[in-house]
Amino acid sequence: MTIRVLIADDQMMVREGFSVLLNAMPDIEVVGEAVNGRDAVERVRELAPDVVLMDIRMPEMNGIEATREIVAANSTAKVLVLTTFDLDEYVYQALRAGASGFLLKDASARQLADGVRVVAAGEALLAPSVTRRLITEFSKLSESPRLMPTAQQAAYGDLTERETEVLVLIAQGLSNGEIAERLVVAESTIKTHVSRILVKLGLRDRTQAAVFAYEARLVTPG
Repeated sequence: MTIRVLIADDQMMVREGFSVLLNAMPDIEVVGEAVNGRDAVERVRELAPDVVLMDIRMPEMNGIEATREIVAANSTAKVLVLTTFDLDEYVYQALRAGASGFLLKDASARQLADGVRVVAAGEALLAPSVTRRLITEFSKLSESPRLMPTAQQAAYGDLTERETEVLVLIAQGLSNGEIAERLVVAESTIKTHVSRILVKLGLRDRTQAAVFAYEARLVTPG
């Protein structure tokens, strides 16, 4: 299957550069571009892409607000945030808004394509080594655990001991294979646990699960 991508960035050179790189991949197609957050929301509605490469700092509507609107609309599109700095405080806000991961703008063509594939598959926390550090650093900014909605609190209580253990390992940045090896079970079993965790907590993907684990203080930042 071809992964359909929308690029949202207010700089034409960035949009054109990423388009060239991604369209050169046999399994990826850039189906559209957006010049700001508002445009991105509208283009997602029109084009139904699989992945949105979303810049954060854009005019009219920034990438955080656009991500929040896309997620609120129950779009199936996964948002991959683009940033210049690996510890941009806005990236953490974007992850909380529902983004599936982030990528630095100086990433190589291979990293960009792989990032799109990972987010489209929804299988792993996207991390060119810095995602976990970003989540860790900015979770420290919260003086107390985030107040979870009542329904989510109840759902959290429904997690089994093994599901809670898997959630913690997700937050530590482990892949399904690494978690399976750590717990000495089949990888298919871990995939089942992950799916149940996401359904019970009402989360979109592993990235949101990791953020949830840090904010619920299941994992100690550091």
